[in-house]
Amino acid sequence: MASLEDDTGDRCVDIIKHGDTHFTFAECRRDPEDSHGWRRLSAADGPAFTTEFAAYSAALKAVPWLIE
Repeated sequence: MASLEDDTGDRCVDIIKHGDTHFTFAECRRDPEDSHGWRRLSAADGPAFTTEFAAYSAALKAVPWLIE
């Protein structure tokens, strides 16, 4: 649904829609020296939310750099 990156482009939070039933979020990071790409720091199957906004709001509380 959405991918929110920090100013450096090294961290992001993905808002994920699971079918038509719920949303979750996952924090990810990427290391420039590593060609692997994005790595999840949190599971996308964490708490489920009924709206995209609810998942985003929860991510704001759980991921400190999102509000910096």
